[in-house]
Amino acid sequence: MRAVITVIGKDAVGILAKVSTVCAEDNANVIEVTQSVLQDMFAMIMLVDISRLKVDFAALADTLSKLGDEQGLKILTMHEDIFNTMHRI
Repeated sequence: MRAVITVIGKDAVGILAKVSTVCAEDNANVIEVTQSVLQDMFAMIMLVDISRLKVDFAALADTLSKLGDEQGLKILTMHEDIFNTMHRI
């Protein structure tokens, strides 16, 4: 099982490190990352393996969302099945 994490907001040092630290703490393995900085705007998409999570998926999504709130970012975590279904329409 995999999930897609998107991060959007004002660029700052350590965004990738903070998000990947949360993933590591909950045993979500980062498979692939793409990121861009457009002027001062940061955008990132991460694909993570969630098959061995230590917490339930909703808890991971909540933790990442709270991190986003603290850092002034929008962080969305979506199960791969939902992501794929949304993009078939």
